[in-house]
Amino acid sequence: MSKLKSMITIEEARQLFENWQKSRAKVIADKLGEADAHDFLFSLSELEKYLEYVRKNSSVDNPGIRVYLGAYGESEGNKATVFLVPTKGTEANSENDYDLEAINRGLAGVPPRSF
Repeated sequence: MSKLKSMITIEEARQLFENWQKSRAKVIADKLGEADAHDFLFSLSELEKYLEYVRKNSSVDNPGIRVYLGAYGESEGNKATVFLVPTKGTEANSENDYDLEAINRGLAGVPPRSF
């Protein structure tokens, strides 16, 4: 398989993570009183099953996936999470497909895992 246009090098990924650490991590940790999750793990198998669910149930031929940042409520320590939502296309302004379910419940690093 050839490289995707959206792929970045490990060095670019490391720089993105360092930028996030410098611009957000301390502010969040200070506010919460401890480091928050900043890495999330989904198994390849689970993601493949979810993508297949979206492909089979989408009302459009070329759905997309939008990744959102979220946070659990106080009962779960207000910890960060991500969730994935199907879209009705792959343009930046594509609508979310609220007829399909989102995916969450990935694993977060405890303590958070640096890149």
